[in-house]
Amino acid sequence: MMDSVIYILAGLCFAVGSIAILIGAIGLVRMPDVFSRIHAAGMVDTAGVAFMILGMVLLSPSWLITVKLILIGIFLFFTSPVSGHAIALVARECGISPLGRDLASTSGKEKTSAKKEKSS
Repeated sequence: MMDSVIYILAGLCFAVGSIAILIGAIGLVRMPDVFSRIHAAGMVDTAGVAFMILGMVLLSPSWLITVKLILIGIFLFFTSPVSGHAIALVARECGISPLGRDLASTSGKEKTSAKKEKSS
């Protein structure tokens, strides 16, 4: 009875991880710019792989394999954001700007009033 519960939980973890990876892969194709794609890939790596590793931990036959899987999960948890940040940094240094509105710049009305103040 307990074995079947573990198999069901592991299967659910694999299913959730597979769905997360599939959604992330669709996001990689559909997103408009490199920064959005980095975000989609980071979510896949964190959520999808974590559920896959959890499913493998539930099915692991020995504690040594469980420890190795947990160490792999910790390694991925820390390296995924670092690699995403490095890719985004290189993209910015190459002159690629994110698509969408720029919240840091001033709006059109403020620009015209600022020009009037400078000219007076």
